[in-house]
Amino acid sequence: MNIGIDQKQAGNIAAVLNQYLADLKTLHAKLQNYHWNLKGSAFFALHAKYEEFYDHLAEEVDEVAERILTLDQQPIGTLKGFLAAAKITEAKDEPISADDSARAVLADFEYLVRELRSAIEVAEENNDPGTADLFTGSMTYYEKNCWMLRAQLQK
Repeated sequence: MNIGIDQKQAGNIAAVLNQYLADLKTLHAKLQNYHWNLKGSAFFALHAKYEEFYDHLAEEVDEVAERILTLDQQPIGTLKGFLAAAKITEAKDEPISADDSARAVLADFEYLVRELRSAIEVAEENNDPGTADLFTGSMTYYEKNCWMLRAQLQK
């Protein structure tokens, strides 16, 4: 690989990308769980919104894994690997209220925003504006949806 990023830099970036990938895969499953098990007055709005979120995550997962491969590194590819690396936790297999699920998704999105800010720094420190750009786009997506979830939760 000769794209201006050495193997050490690529490894540093891939470590952050794999952490993010694991969190995305776990959040994808959590959002599907909430989509299926949602109860309450905001069911129609959040049921559709959670589907939108997990569809977005499916595309983002692919983009992140392919970025890791672009850096000639290996993405995590097993459920066991994702769960071992993820900092986002799974949801229980049980009914959940609209407000409780929205609060949980908001907390996970806020976590992703904080992690992405740090990940941008790692990408920039390792001479990788392409990955920094990927992280920046993701960060703005989650920031906007944090605002929307906070608005949903206001009484």
